[in-house]
Amino acid sequence: MTPILGEIIGWEALLVLGLIALLFGSSQLPKLARSVGQASRELRKGLHEDSDEADQKDKDA
Repeated sequence: MTPILGEIIGWEALLVLGLIALLFGSSQLPKLARSVGQASRELRKGLHEDSDEADQKDKDA
């Protein structure tokens, strides 16, 4: 089974980006990109903290 987003290449990706630009407008795109970046950082931070907590529990046991 191949990932769906892995199959989007070339003109299809440009079409998706164009639709996003039309939906959000050019003034909202930087805000959208910033919020996606923040969400990604928070997700990685949360995953890292969870793994640190699991390591600490293993050491305590």
